Amino acid sequence: MFRIRKGGNGQVVFTLSGRIEADVLVEIQQQLAKEGGTRNVVLDLKDVTLVNQGAVEFLARCEANNITLQRCPGYIRKWMKQVKEPTASFKR
Repeated sequence: MFRIRKGGNGQVVFTLSGRIEADVLVEIQQQLAKEGGTRNVVLDLKDVTLVNQGAVEFLARCEANNITLQRCPGYIRKWMKQVKEPTASFKR
């Protein structure tokens, strides 16, 4: 589930909670597309309880595209780091 609120300073905050899975990602992507040229987009992840691989990859792409991830749980940050920096292949 998510909620969108717009701040007076031009900031758009998407407050996400619960599970983030494929069906929710589609809706979030559509809403982000509607915000198009907004410079200050924030995803507030304070109440997120569960994510899957697709959600982690999506969040990593968001951050790479200058979308701020606010109050991101540590386990998600760790997983995102692993997605960004895959382990080196085994050396023989």
